Amino acid sequence: MLKLAALLLVLMIVFGLLSFVFHIAVALTKIAFFICLIGLGISLVGRVFKKA
Repeated sequence: MLKLAALLLVLMIVFGLLSFVFHIAVALTKIAFFICLIGLGISLVGRVFKKA
Protein backbone atom coordinates (compact mmCIF):
# COMPACT_ATOMS: atom_id res chain seq x y z
CA MET A 1 0.00 0.00 0.00
CA LEU A 2 2.86 2.35 0.84
CA LYS A 3 4.50 1.60 -2.51
CA LEU A 4 1.26 2.47 -4.30
CA ALA A 5 0.99 5.76 -2.42
CA ALA A 6 4.61 6.62 -3.27
CA LEU A 7 4.00 5.74 -6.93
CA LEU A 8 0.91 7.98 -7.05
CA LEU A 9 2.85 10.82 -5.44
CA VAL A 10 5.64 10.49 -8.02
CA LEU A 11 3.07 10.42 -10.84
CA MET A 12 1.37 13.53 -9.47
CA ILE A 13 4.72 15.36 -9.31
CA VAL A 14 5.64 14.27 -12.84
CA PHE A 15 2.26 15.30 -14.29
CA GLY A 16 2.42 18.59 -12.38
CA LEU A 17 5.83 19.36 -13.92
CA LEU A 18 4.61 18.34 -17.38
CA SER A 19 1.56 20.60 -17.17
CA PHE A 20 3.79 23.44 -15.91
CA VAL A 21 6.18 22.98 -18.86
CA PHE A 22 3.19 22.74 -21.23
CA HIS A 23 1.76 26.04 -19.93
CA ILE A 24 5.15 27.72 -20.44
CA ALA A 25 5.32 26.33 -23.99
CA VAL A 26 1.81 27.65 -24.74
CA ALA A 27 2.72 31.07 -23.33
CA LEU A 28 5.91 31.20 -25.44
CA THR A 29 3.92 30.19 -28.53
CA LYS A 30 1.43 33.01 -27.89
CA ILE A 31 4.25 35.52 -27.36
CA ALA A 32 5.97 34.40 -30.58
CA PHE A 33 2.65 34.66 -32.47
CA PHE A 34 2.10 38.24 -31.23
CA ILE A 35 5.68 39.19 -32.18
CA CYS A 36 5.05 37.80 -35.68
CA LEU A 37 1.79 39.77 -35.93
CA ILE A 38 3.54 42.98 -34.82
CA GLY A 39 6.34 42.38 -37.34
CA LEU A 40 3.80 41.76 -40.11
CA GLY A 41 1.95 44.97 -39.20
CA ILE A 42 5.16 47.00 -39.21
CA SER A 43 6.20 45.61 -42.60
CA LEU A 44 2.75 46.36 -44.07
CA VAL A 45 2.84 49.90 -42.71
CA GLY A 46 6.35 50.30 -44.14
CA ARG A 47 5.18 49.17 -47.58
CA VAL A 48 2.25 51.62 -47.51
CA PHE A 49 4.55 54.52 -46.58
CA LYS A 50 7.09 53.57 -49.29
CA LYS A 51 4.36 53.67 -51.94
CA ALA A 52 3.02 57.02 -50.72
